[in-house]
Amino acid sequence: MSTITPAENLEADHRVKAVFDDIRATRKSDFINNMWRYLAFDPALLERTWAEVKTVMATPSTLDPLIKEMLYIAVSVTNGCSYCVHSHTAAAKAKGMTDAQYAELLSIISLAGKTNQLALGLQVPVDSAFDADAAKP
Repeated sequence: MSTITPAENLEADHRVKAVFDDIRATRKSDFINNMWRYLAFDPALLERTWAEVKTVMATPSTLDPLIKEMLYIAVSVTNGCSYCVHSHTAAAKAKGMTDAQYAELLSIISLAGKTNQLALGLQVPVDSAFDADAAKP
């Protein structure tokens, strides 16, 4: 259940239309998913969010696009964002993620969650070997 209702003709706003056009061009698709439709209630928020998503997720970088999507899935699972889990799983599959890779990813996410909770509960002190500041002269 949403907290807002998107306007009927979102692209009547020139700022929204410009962002939607850029999403279509960047993704080479006419599909505008609900995240963007709902963010369009505030054109400035839509512009800022799309600019950051485009920069981080759609601009070539040192990380492979599939790895970026898989990281996004992991964070989305951890944060409990069902929408993002679904949308980024679909994106990862479109970028070639196999069922075996997805199963391994879920195993890693669940293991990390477990060991994070154990370390937090035990308040395990960080080893000095892992402290980047300790290595400084």
